[in-house]
Amino acid sequence: FSPPPSPPFPLLQIHPPSSSSPLPACFLPAPTTPAARSRELPPPPPRPRRALARAPRDPKLDTVEKIVEDFASDMALNPFSSGTRLRDMIRAIRACKTAAEERAVVRRECAAIRAAISGDGQDLRHRNMAKLMFIHMLGYPTHFGQMECLKLIAAAGYPEKRIGYLGLMLLLDERQEVLMLVTNSLKQDLNHSNQFIVGLALCALGNICSAEMARDLAPEVERLMRSRDANTKKKAALCSVRIVRKVPDLAENFMGLAASLLKEKHHGVLISAVQLCTELCKASKDALEYLRKNCIEGLVRILRDVSNSSYAPEYDVAGISDPFLHIRVLKLMRMLGQGDADCSDYMNDILAQVATKTESNKNAGNAILYECVETIMGIEATSGLRVLAINILGRFLSNRDNNIRYVALNILMRAITVDAQAVQRHRVTILECVKDADASIRKRALDLVYLLVNDTNVKPLTKELVDYLQVADPDFKEDLTAKICSIAEKFSQEKLWYLDQMFKVLSLAGNHVKDDVWHALIVVISNASELQGYSVRSLYTALQAYSEQGSLLRVAVWCIGEYGEMLVNNVGMLEAEGPITVTESDAVDAVELGLNRYSPDVTTRSMCLVALLKLSSRFPSMSERIKQIVSQNKENMVLELQQRSIEFGSIIQRHQSIRSSLLERMPVLDEAAYLVKRASATQATIPAYKPAAVTPGGLKLPNGVAKPAAAPLVDLLDLSSDDAPVTSAASATTAPSDFLQDLLGIGGTNLSTAGAPSSASTDILMDLLSMGSSPSQNGLPSPGLSSPALEKKPVSAAPQVGSLVPEPMDLLGSLSSSASVSGTKSTIAAPQAVDLLDGLSPSTSVSGLEDTRPSITAFQSATLKITFDIRKQPGKPQETTIHATFTNLTSSNYTDFIFQAAVPKFIQLRLDPASGNIVPANGKGSVTQGFSVTNNQHGQKPLAMRIRMSYKVNGEDRLEQGQVSNFPPGV
Repeated sequence: FSPPPSPPFPLLQIHPPSSSSPLPACFLPAPTTPAARSRELPPPPPRPRRALARAPRDPKLDTVEKIVEDFASDMALNPFSSGTRLRDMIRAIRACKTAAEERAVVRRECAAIRAAISGDGQDLRHRNMAKLMFIHMLGYPTHFGQMECLKLIAAAGYPEKRIGYLGLMLLLDERQEVLMLVTNSLKQDLNHSNQFIVGLALCALGNICSAEMARDLAPEVERLMRSRDANTKKKAALCSVRIVRKVPDLAENFMGLAASLLKEKHHGVLISAVQLCTELCKASKDALEYLRKNCIEGLVRILRDVSNSSYAPEYDVAGISDPFLHIRVLKLMRMLGQGDADCSDYMNDILAQVATKTESNKNAGNAILYECVETIMGIEATSGLRVLAINILGRFLSNRDNNIRYVALNILMRAITVDAQAVQRHRVTILECVKDADASIRKRALDLVYLLVNDTNVKPLTKELVDYLQVADPDFKEDLTAKICSIAEKFSQEKLWYLDQMFKVLSLAGNHVKDDVWHALIVVISNASELQGYSVRSLYTALQAYSEQGSLLRVAVWCIGEYGEMLVNNVGMLEAEGPITVTESDAVDAVELGLNRYSPDVTTRSMCLVALLKLSSRFPSMSERIKQIVSQNKENMVLELQQRSIEFGSIIQRHQSIRSSLLERMPVLDEAAYLVKRASATQATIPAYKPAAVTPGGLKLPNGVAKPAAAPLVDLLDLSSDDAPVTSAASATTAPSDFLQDLLGIGGTNLSTAGAPSSASTDILMDLLSMGSSPSQNGLPSPGLSSPALEKKPVSAAPQVGSLVPEPMDLLGSLSSSASVSGTKSTIAAPQAVDLLDGLSPSTSVSGLEDTRPSITAFQSATLKITFDIRKQPGKPQETTIHATFTNLTSSNYTDFIFQAAVPKFIQLRLDPASGNIVPANGKGSVTQGFSVTNNQHGQKPLAMRIRMSYKVNGEDRLEQGQVSNFPPGV
């Protein structure tokens, strides 16, 4: 046979071994260190060769073999070679069984590479760089090889430059100072005659260029965008995308070039040009207007040509021609047509063509249809085109692929604000998605159904959701009940329908209903006097069948306690309602059942005890039985229940004369005030779901925001040279108490730190019954207890001096006499029964113990006002308690609000948690925070502090600070 003909161009050039042109990695020799040679196995014996008739060899091939053999022999003696080849190192690392073995292998290889670098071993530089890149991908430090990248880039051969540029993109980034040294090499390679070397330089520049490099090399990139080679133009366009991102001011230099590239035929150039145009639209408004005028026609032509093109194997994906170019063009058209009626009108025809001609049985076609729908909904499209887009989404909802259905639901949620009527046509399909097996689709479909509800379809949609509630998964019931309750509250046109839906929800999923929902239901029942009898009968009937539902039991017990006589006497019967027979004993049995069934739930059992107390007044014949039921909790381990049992038993047994007036029906609750308080409480509890950040010192700052560690707060506040202690609140803000819990006094004792302002207003009934709090919370210090918190809180009774002996107390006694509580109480020598309400009347006066100073405006700007209410403790002139009120003067809510203060070192400052971290707009609400100040040099130096407030407005961080020095004299 004859030797093969010579190729038209040299595929591989092999030079003699020299320092300036090393061989490619495929010709590198075996390990050459003495230790490696000693571990090498002896070469296998030569295999016998068959005697074959061979044609004469080409003398050029003999020359190549000789060069390779000479190079291998030279490299075997190189003392700076790195021992192993890349594949051997990878094999050794993968063979490691432990992380320690892997680290040992990597450490050994890095040591050999360092030795080769320090010894100026040039011949294996590209092999060492390949191994360094693999080590870098494993996560080990490789900074010592950065200069080797620059040396390889500066080499003349293509193989060295290729490995050098690859290492440059992996081992370095734009923040490295070493990168400045490569600018000159990049400029030379961008002007190189070899298009492949130019491509390497463009690829590296497009990945890691900094702003300085972008400014220096932008002219070369512009020149290469005019090149005749399609690959060079494509890479230059992609490189210019990086340049425009780094230096938006250079966008005007690429506008004309980007528009001209849209006339190319090569799809690679087109998709790069479209991406460049997209980046230009983001970077500059001038570029956006320019492209609107000069590129719309070209984009429509590209989209039409691609849609109507015949089969092309190099661009075909699942029978669709170049879906990637389709999607890029549609995204750019969406940006150009948004807010521009003329551009949108020019696009309507081609968008309709793409939406109707694209097949949806392939994933590529669905991707194009998705982007087409996004574009139609994003531009000023006609109503008919929008209906077409929403119909496409309706077909997506019937697809078997969960991902396609999910993205369809997402777009429909945005489309409903544009064309709600078109979305309503697919209501049945959306309701079916609520019952889907996939949890994410169920949740997204439920959100969409919530947006679809209006006054005309609220009843059928609510019925569908309530019916599905019976068979829904337990994990989904919480979201489903929340949406149903919200729909019923928002769209209820009559209270009877609202009550029926809420009773159904409580019966089917009462354990998944949130507290604020059944609190709101109680408020509605309290205001609907004509439906109170119907409500208590409906709840009693539901309780017989669904007694395991906790929220249903709470609402039913409350209604039985308030309207028990209506239940027994069938008062307020409606026309469609049938009478039921309930005796007084049956009503007490229902409450007793709840008391015994829900033993771990303190709130439910507390409500049951209150209901039993009220029934003792409603049903005098059942008083003795009720007393026995109540007395069963006198030795309960839960202090709340024990206290209620003792107090209620005393009321039933000893205070029959005042029981009827004391246990009258609860006044009508203010529904409007409750809704306002509920909305503010919801806003205050939003940050509670965010994970709290912890500072390096372990201090948990308020509102879940971590303290920045860049610089001390003293420097930021610019105080005096003395080191000023800085204090922040030590814990996250607690949400205010619930409105109904304030009224009922349930939910346990809520202790706060000293000086923290109470966020819940005191209710009349709570004052009368002293429910839900310990004696110290009601203004009377507990006997025998001394707490530092009581020293800084305003108290409503005189302090007790001397040692107090614990004694049994009857909180209800003679309410007829009137006396003022003042002065001090002497030491009690022996235990005696004391009725704490003896000698008290509703007009009892309490002598104040705090010295209140005038309020001051500590800080006021155009956006924020801060007021300080100042109080002094008698006998402690150095201590001052300050109550700060923060008021928002703008029309936007302040979120993530944080107040910080700094004082000189002779002053001690302690901040309490704030009442919230959202300051409502227009002064419709405020955030309060208390703090105490101790001036150790009182009378010598006045009180002064610097304050700083940080918050967010529409996601943007704001910071204000100032100095407070206008404190009243004597503070």
